Amino acid sequence: MEAIPLTPEDSAILALESDAVAGHTCKVVRLGPGAPSAPALRESIFARVAATPALTRRLAGDANRPVWVADEAFALDRHLLDHDRPVDAAGLPGVVARLFEQRLRRDRPLWRMDVVRLTSGETALIWRIHHAVADGTTAMRFAEALLWDPRDPPEPGGRRESTHPAGASHPDEARRRAHLAAFVRREYERSGDPSPFAGEIGARREIAFATVPLRMLHDAAKSLGGATLNDAALTVVAGAIRRWAAAGHRSIGELRAKVPVSLHRPGDGAGNRDSFFSVALPVGEADPGARLREIRAETAGRKAAHDAERIDGLHRRLERVAPRLEERVERAERDPRRFAVNVSNVPGPRTPVQVLGAPVTDLHSIAEIGRGHALRVSVVSCADRLAFSLCVDPEIVRGVETMASGAEAEAAALIRAGSSA
Repeated sequence: MEAIPLTPEDSAILALESDAVAGHTCKVVRLGPGAPSAPALRESIFARVAATPALTRRLAGDANRPVWVADEAFALDRHLLDHDRPVDAAGLPGVVARLFEQRLRRDRPLWRMDVVRLTSGETALIWRIHHAVADGTTAMRFAEALLWDPRDPPEPGGRRESTHPAGASHPDEARRRAHLAAFVRREYERSGDPSPFAGEIGARREIAFATVPLRMLHDAAKSLGGATLNDAALTVVAGAIRRWAAAGHRSIGELRAKVPVSLHRPGDGAGNRDSFFSVALPVGEADPGARLREIRAETAGRKAAHDAERIDGLHRRLERVAPRLEERVERAERDPRRFAVNVSNVPGPRTPVQVLGAPVTDLHSIAEIGRGHALRVSVVSCADRLAFSLCVDPEIVRGVETMASGAEAEAAALIRAGSSA
């Protein structure tokens, strides 16, 4: 196989890895009793791995021109390993955090799956994939190809293509300039309050999980002004931060959240293809219904203006014609006063799934924090459950469990508000 140059997106993500930033994403797949052994998983994945050739390639080339090449020594016993001892459910987030801190070896394909037995009789698969190989959407596609038992018929859907591609012309040039000016004001507005999550991050991580009922949350959001599940997730995150701040005797009025938006198209095969927009989270608003309506109004405006596509188009054009300016724009976008927290939401399987006959009882997704941002929230769905995973630097953000329990409490409050609407 010929060498495959990394895309600009993948190269940029690879370059972010440092002593403080591991650079990978992680899926925690919890299986009910009767879960397969590590050897059985290796045998099953070996039979299916041809469907995910990206997971059999390793890095080569140099720092200026990294490429993917086939790993001639690829062996699953290097990538799928048994954890050394059983753990109880309360200890699982700590095990995930310790593994998450470790770096993936660059002389092999950039992924690893650890099989952790729980004292309850369940099993957790802790699957780390470097973000240079896959974003959240691609990682879910890998899980479909390698882990989930085949389903018939396949799930419907796939992402709808944008009706307003980046770079589309406008019939009215003056109006186009006005739209661009409004976009810049929206996107580069600074947070109303200093971020409590800003700081020089280290290499340690702490992780906490929360799980809420998806359908009930979806229905509550719809009944409260026609909001979406994504709006509800942001509302829950804002409420969870509010509860965490109150527990530490802090007062926060508003923080901005960076919201990644997938730009994958069916069959594009890209490892990373996303953009983002940012929204204000009304953390100071105690009423979950009012908080939801504020968030809904802003996200609806960002989507109607196609801001995620505009950002993608802006970066691609700057990369071609003004690379130094593009670097400055990226630095401005990482400013902790421009956004305080990254909240990603990736759709998982819509119906219950199994792994070699064992039911998936929980699915969590964890993303790495970044420089100057000591909190990252990842949301993923699995059948009728919506899971929130919080990853922090514990030296900067203390009490992340309070935030996780706050997410579950805020989801329950939003559901109650929806039922009485």
